[in-house]
Parts: sequence; structure tokens; C-alpha cells
Amino acid sequence: MSLTRRAATNLIAGSAALAPMWAAANTKGKIRLAVSTYSYWHLRGPKYPLEKVIDSAYDLGFDGVELLHRQFDSEELPYLNKLRQQAFRKGLDLVMLSIHQDFVSPSAEERAKHVAHTKHCIELAAQLGIPAIRLNSGRWKTIKSFDDLMKVKGDEPALPGFKESDAIGWCVDCIKECIPTAEKHGLIMALENHWGLTTKVDVLLRIHKMVGSQWLGINMDTGNYPGDPYVGIEQLAPYANIIQAKTYYGGGEWYTLDLDYKRIAQIIRNAGYTGYISLEMEGKEDPQTAVAKSYRLLRDAFGS
Repeated sequence: MSLTRRAATNLIAGSAALAPMWAAANTKGKIRLAVSTYSYWHLRGPKYPLEKVIDSAYDLGFDGVELLHRQFDSEELPYLNKLRQQAFRKGLDLVMLSIHQDFVSPSAEERAKHVAHTKHCIELAAQLGIPAIRLNSGRWKTIKSFDDLMKVKGDEPALPGFKESDAIGWCVDCIKECIPTAEKHGLIMALENHWGLTTKVDVLLRIHKMVGSQWLGINMDTGNYPGDPYVGIEQLAPYANIIQAKTYYGGGEWYTLDLDYKRIAQIIRNAGYTGYISLEMEGKEDPQTAVAKSYRLLRDAFGS
């Protein structure tokens, strides 16, 4: 039987004498689960309110919430503080701010815009008390449509006259420009194996090593691999600061993977990972049912 957070709270309250033993037995080394607000809104149609995601996360039993920047209704202080206090009152962590930026451009002016945007988002995350932002490398955009990019599994040709090493250099330089702002706020920039330059795991790790800062981490996504996902997961797990876990109930928006999360759980345990797993439900099923299914799947795989 699966218990909601509220039901579990009532059960524990009725067994207060056992609470210290229960806590000692179950909290050390526990993998905690968050849900990305992206699970409820796939960048199409009316935005799903962040406030409703926080309420749903509490009801379902999640430990935290990952906020998608594009899903914000406002960047004004009252709105940000409302989200922060709502999460606090529910006993939920705000674990990461997932942003969109793109450092792959031969235009220094264009790259500077994205550096400024990244610094701005670091400031937003700090105001919200969030310890990490999701960072993209960016992509060449020689394939205009993201839908078409998915058809070729992120294998996008470089702009004429340029090569992969140029894009890597731009990305490294841009991230280094953001390091002082991240350090000021004690905030990790978690670079994702996202479709684009960092589709290739070796490129992602190369960028990570070239930047060489404690303020650049890695956000490992379980679904963003052009080949065998388990090979990529084994490569990235030792470096991961946070992990996004994809599910595809109702069929994926762009593709569908049948991921074995018990196998994945064993891989990340072997790598010594003890951080957050953040759900990204990317299926077409109604999130009201699909997120609950995803929670049960992940909790069963990673333990209670």
C-alpha cells in the first residue's frame, strides 16, 4: 500500500514512541526525491502554476521541488518570496532552478547576453534559497526545430567554418565568467547532458574538467543519451551533483525509453551518490496521474 505524505504523517504521529528509532533507521543515506515543475508543463500551452506543483509535491510525498524558470509567473520579489515560504511551510526543499541559456555562438555579443542571463538566474536562485541551477551548454542551431533535433538524437552539424572545439571553448569561457557570481552565493551551476553540445558525455566531462571549479557541477539526466543510457549513466554518476530522472507515461513527447530504475539505482549507489533525484515526467499522460505513478516507481527503485 502506498501512503501519501499526510497519511504517513498521521501514522507516525500515532507511533511517537517509535519515531527516534524509525528516523535513525531510515534517514542516513536515503536518496531523496524531488519533482521538477516541468513534469506538469512541457513548454506548451498555458503554464501550470508553480504553487500547485508545490502543493502536489507535498501531497504525493516528494521531499523537494525543482523550479523551471520559464514557468515563473513573475520575477518580482513578492512572488519569489511567496514560493519560498510556501515550500518552507510544506517542509519541502527547493533543490534547483532549471534555466535555459546557450553559449554556443560565434557572436561575442550573443554569448554575453547569455552570460548576463545566467548571472541573473543565479541571483534569482539565491533569493529563493536554491543551492543549484541547471545549466545548458547550448547548441549550433543548424537544425532549427527541436523536434527535428530529437529525430537525429542531438547529432547536429557545426556552423560552416567552425568545429566542436570552438563551441567547447566558448562554453568554457562563458561558464568561467559566471563562476564569481556562483561563488558569491555559494551556488552550484550543474551542467546537464542536454541535447546539443553536451549530448556527448565525453564533451560534457571535458568542459567540466577545463572549467575546473567547485562551482561547476553536473546534472545527470537519465534520458538524454543517443546510445545505451546505462553506459552514459555509469560514466556520469561519479561526477553528478543532482540527477534528473525521466519517465514517459502515455508515450514521450519526443521519444520513449523503458528505463530500468532499479538498475539505475544500483549504478548510482555504486558511485556513492547520495543527493537528490528530481523527476522529469516527460510523457503525454495527464500529470495528475503520471506524476503519482512516477513517484511510486522511483520510490520503489531508490528505497523509502
